[in-house]
Amino acid sequence: MAKPSLIIFVIVISSLPSFQSKPLPRFLGKFSRTSPHNSERRHQHSKPIQYETRYFPQNLDHFSFSDTPKLQQRYLVNSEHWVGPQRHGPIFLYCGNEGDILWFAENTGFVWDLAPRFGAMVLFPEHRYYGESMPFGSEEEAYKNASTLSFLTAEQALADFAVLITELKRNWSAEGCPVVLFGGSYGGMLAAWMRLKYPHIAIGALASSAPILQFEDIVPTETFYDIVSNDFRRESSSCFNTIKESWDALMTIGQKQNGLLELTKTFHLCRELKKTEDLADWLESAYSYLAMVCRRIDGCPDGTSTLERVFEGISVYYNYSGNADCFELEDTSDVGTDGWNWQACTEMVMPMSSSRDRSMFQTYDYNFSSFQDWCWKELNAKPRPTWITTEFGGHDIKATLKNLGSNIIFSNGLLDPWSGGSVLQNISQSIVALVTEEGAHHIDLRFSTKGDPDWLVEQRESEVKLIQGWLDEFYQEKKAAFDM
Repeated sequence: MAKPSLIIFVIVISSLPSFQSKPLPRFLGKFSRTSPHNSERRHQHSKPIQYETRYFPQNLDHFSFSDTPKLQQRYLVNSEHWVGPQRHGPIFLYCGNEGDILWFAENTGFVWDLAPRFGAMVLFPEHRYYGESMPFGSEEEAYKNASTLSFLTAEQALADFAVLITELKRNWSAEGCPVVLFGGSYGGMLAAWMRLKYPHIAIGALASSAPILQFEDIVPTETFYDIVSNDFRRESSSCFNTIKESWDALMTIGQKQNGLLELTKTFHLCRELKKTEDLADWLESAYSYLAMVCRRIDGCPDGTSTLERVFEGISVYYNYSGNADCFELEDTSDVGTDGWNWQACTEMVMPMSSSRDRSMFQTYDYNFSSFQDWCWKELNAKPRPTWITTEFGGHDIKATLKNLGSNIIFSNGLLDPWSGGSVLQNISQSIVALVTEEGAHHIDLRFSTKGDPDWLVEQRESEVKLIQGWLDEFYQEKKAAFDM
């Protein structure tokens, strides 16, 4: 079967300086400034969706009994297909990621496709400190300093979701309605963790492309970049070599007199380049997902320079609509770059490195000391690299999940570089790993199309059967309790 040519939920690399260990990969981001604006690309693969926008007052600190300020959490809700509380209609809750919840709602078509099939309500709560869910009245105040940012944690976000759904069910007289969690990438991690932390809140979770093992030394630090590089090498060895050689060419030109101006022109940047490292980070962002750029790189005529080939390749991502006049290196999208930098510098510490031989990226080692210094200098934050595994587990994950968990689907595609940090083997009958050879970053959560390959259709049907099984078991237990 032919390999799919898809633009999917894109992971990009945050612009931490080239000290060390290079920047840590981020989950999402968009950089191109299009003419007239970015909305065309944002909606290209979306279907029309309908929802009501509402707000819910959350405690700023769920784990304190002092009188803390309130946070107005935005959430989107659609009850068009819900069969209601009398029939115990299910509630499908997507765990909001590190960005504007509208973006995730528009790009998580699987949940919308399933709602009429199951008679379900759809709920998209926004993650605190992203989109419109800002404490202290504004983003400026919320991101003011380490003190105001201290309530931006995964634990607080999960508590938000738990409190929200509990209160909403009470208000709707829907206490007997089952909740199924969905999430992709960081949202997938939250979905899995919420199922483990709040098993009484939700009956199951679909955690798509959720790298819950990408912490400490659980997986090798070079895993992410090795997977990306292998994708490119499999697509084209000449493309792999072009990219690998381009870093030296980039640095050589950048050190020349007027070299930064030359690079600005070559890559059609909106503003003059200030340092070569910024351009290198921008290029790595596109490579983190699109092995299909090789078709453009290899298709350049003879005599095309290495960097000109690279520009043609990355234009597949950054100029996807074909309307980009120039490119911005800084992320101006609705994805919360600053918020994620805080999370990465506190508890979401994911060690990364790039090997000399296997990786097409610039070689670097993971250097926690340098990373720690940067976080303190820029954000006045001290990373706690072992906190996530202390709070949610990770070491000896098979035994932990087998003994303590149930009803979790870990779906992954092996083209996704984050798959190396996820659960790729079945743990038990109810904790299942659905792995596809050709799948990419939580592509199963996208809207279905007529052109979907057979393996993707089959993967989604497997997920539907498992979710149906959770609901059947829930209803059987309800009936048995009622009959007693």
